[in-house]
Amino acid sequence: VSTQSTGHKLARKDDVSVPAAVTGAVNWRPEGLKFRKNELLVDVVESVNLLVSSSGSLLRSEVLGSIKINNHITGMPELRMALNDRVQWERQAARAGVSKKGAIEMEDVNFHQCVKLSKFESERVISFVPPDGEFELMSYRLTSNVKPLIWVESVIEMHANSRLEILVKCKAQYKERSTANDVVITIPVPPDADSPIFKSSAGSCVYAPEKNAAVWTIKQLQGGREFRLRAHFGLPSLHDEESTKENAKRPIQVSFQVPYLTVSGLMVKYLKVVTRENTQVAPWVRYATIGDNCLFRIPAYTSTPAHN
Repeated sequence: VSTQSTGHKLARKDDVSVPAAVTGAVNWRPEGLKFRKNELLVDVVESVNLLVSSSGSLLRSEVLGSIKINNHITGMPELRMALNDRVQWERQAARAGVSKKGAIEMEDVNFHQCVKLSKFESERVISFVPPDGEFELMSYRLTSNVKPLIWVESVIEMHANSRLEILVKCKAQYKERSTANDVVITIPVPPDADSPIFKSSAGSCVYAPEKNAAVWTIKQLQGGREFRLRAHFGLPSLHDEESTKENAKRPIQVSFQVPYLTVSGLMVKYLKVVTRENTQVAPWVRYATIGDNCLFRIPAYTSTPAHN
């Protein structure tokens, strides 16, 4: 069920009617909850999907965001959250006609049923009585182009149809204070390649014949750093040229995790907890960006003829 208002759409997950009880009771949270230790943890996680052409142009990018909450708070608390001023909702963008520079244009915003939509519409404050435990407060999508956090370039040379040489360069395009963890770069190779030799300036690389790929793993990649991988493969004298050409159409795939960072720049501006019991709660907000489908197309193979 969705709510249509003033030119933009906000969907409410599992929408139900809430009894207007004087006690403020809601059907997603029981009354009388008591905890010795009151906790409130907020996770803002963004997942990046993108496609870059062989010439280095960004063809497609999408960010899927989620704000998840894990809480154990005594009583019937009301939480009030605001996001940073760069966030521009669909209604604002439509009213402005153009988006302001640096704005985070939210699309397909979905709220949990606990969010008071009228409060959000009027004040842009996310006000809610949370269910106890873990739940997703909201999800959103961004389709405006985002700068790839990790940039990959490649050159592949075929020598006399008997040897393949691959050069891959990766660069961290975020600030030095941030570090990507578990960076995995999967580089396609022809199915009949053999005798792999790898040399990298960071991490390690292994041949994965079941994937027809070389898998380069870098445990940690600090912002601003650049690393290179050089790989050599042998090719049989009667190798399948068609499969080699097909292989060139497969992109390099990159996956990673960057803690303490959102690729969009979205942040929680403030988060207040109001309870009748005056319960003391210190909110803890964490951020992370996950790259799980970042694709870089490979330029056409270059060929070196055999010497007579």
